[in-house]
Amino acid sequence: MLKYIISLALILSTIWLLFSGHWSHPVLLPLGATSVALTVYLAYRMQILDREGHPVHLIIPVIRYLPWLLKEVVKANLIVAGHIVRGRKSLSPGICRLTTTQKTDVGRIFLANSITLTPGTVTIYVRENEVWFYALTEELEQGVLGGEMDRRVTQLEGEQ
Repeated sequence: MLKYIISLALILSTIWLLFSGHWSHPVLLPLGATSVALTVYLAYRMQILDREGHPVHLIIPVIRYLPWLLKEVVKANLIVAGHIVRGRKSLSPGICRLTTTQKTDVGRIFLANSITLTPGTVTIYVRENEVWFYALTEELEQGVLGGEMDRRVTQLEGEQ
């Protein structure tokens, strides 16, 4: 619990200092420190300072995942752009269901957001072990149903 309290206080303090730009103001600095302390206290009292509510353990795995996701976003952009050039008749939209392997809510939400960030696909429903999504084309649908994104998010989630 103590590591979550300390990490949240450090993250909030850093964000406050970067956004405010006041590193030595005699009034604003103590008010910022009070704001951070009150926020950490409220998070502690609300019992949301845990592994899932403050997932600092995912920082390194997410940094390794983002280049792959960026590559997939670029590929999907090119696919969608090609279909725009070819016209409406080249589209084959549909709603699909993907059985997921994530064990936590953070993992499921991360997968759902990754699907939505990929052009031509939008997550529309998330449940315990499945995600429903809309795909603009069959190629984009197969890209998600292939399971690579699910596998990578599960791997990211498993490095805890």
